[in-house]
Amino acid sequence: MPKHGKRYRDLYSRVDRERQYSPAEAVGLVKGMQSAKFTETVECHIRTGLNVRHADQQLRGTLMLPNGTGKEVRIAVFAEGEKAKEAEEAGADVIGSADLAKRVEEGFTDFDVAIATPDQMGNVGKLGRILGPRGLMPNPKTGTVTMDVAKAVREAKAGKLEYRTDKSANVHVAIGKKSFDEKALLENYAALVEEIVRAKPAAAKGRYVKQITLTSTMGPGIRVDSQKTRGILEELEETQAVPA
Repeated sequence: MPKHGKRYRDLYSRVDRERQYSPAEAVGLVKGMQSAKFTETVECHIRTGLNVRHADQQLRGTLMLPNGTGKEVRIAVFAEGEKAKEAEEAGADVIGSADLAKRVEEGFTDFDVAIATPDQMGNVGKLGRILGPRGLMPNPKTGTVTMDVAKAVREAKAGKLEYRTDKSANVHVAIGKKSFDEKALLENYAALVEEIVRAKPAAAKGRYVKQITLTSTMGPGIRVDSQKTRGILEELEETQAVPA
């Protein structure tokens, strides 16, 4: 097992490993643990019971978190002519076609989202081995292969996220920064959980959401009660309404 520093071990000791915390309690714990000198990202990791070896049990989609992620998103757009101009006006950071594809082949991946017009998929298709493992491959299902590049760029800048199961049927999503207040983080958490529940594949069998863990970039994981998928915000409001 990897060795952790004294600060991490101290934080780890504050978490009851046998307990599943309510969402509000888990967010409060994450917020209260100072584990780095920089502003950490708050991450949500969801273990599902899906068998992702079957195509009809794979999970993939997009969502807009109500409070964004707090992250500056760099966007690359594969487009030409008028569509390239629209992407530039919408705020895309890198724009090109065959020239951009060549840069990516040479190792350029300094962007968080890739968007392409359908006619550019000939250039983009050959980048699958580079963009695919990084989760950057444009896909019509997630709205990143589209003629409306301006809308796609604006949504990505506003915090539109893609989620998908990995090879172990887990979903990993950043839900904000530790600098967010508890309500903002909880609202984002609730939006994510509601989306995952809504997107449950029809072919799913057995227990769907098996475990949820909240953590920060440098902090320990905190297990969240995965059965609490409704009334999440109400709990925080009730807690805050109690006189000190």
